[in-house]
Amino acid sequence: MHATIRRVTSHDVAAVVDLSLLAWAPVFASFRHVLGSNIYAIVYPDWQAQQREVVMKACAEGADTVVWVADVDGTVAGFIAYNLQHGTKTGVVDLLAVHPVYQNRGIGTSLNTFALARMKASGMVLADLHTGGDPGHAPARRAYEKAGYTAFPLVHYYKDL
Repeated sequence: MHATIRRVTSHDVAAVVDLSLLAWAPVFASFRHVLGSNIYAIVYPDWQAQQREVVMKACAEGADTVVWVADVDGTVAGFIAYNLQHGTKTGVVDLLAVHPVYQNRGIGTSLNTFALARMKASGMVLADLHTGGDPGHAPARRAYEKAGYTAFPLVHYYKDL
């Protein structure tokens, strides 16, 4: 499947928000399963509102974040958002999502590869991102590994009080 990667426009924001919520629904279902309903309700009282705000902020004009979309025949099929930290020469991927209809077709890998090349062209020497180790993030981990990232396991603990 061929996708054209281009900068996000104000006309894309609603589609980017919508696809991100669809793409991340399994992730948050996984979080609920792993954390249990009590902890989940505390940490993610309204994940959709939280994620909508994060995505809209990333796409806002003048934001420090660079956002690219994968366009398939006029449809926004995915996006990647990253920022450049010139002091440490590190490109940090903040967000990546592919609409469920377009998943497993190489779009996430294409977005990653494209963003990595842009980071390098901007003088970055390291790319950094964080993702979950839960089952809901398995597709994201596969996409990052296909793009050449090296995983460094971390553990984040919660305790219901």
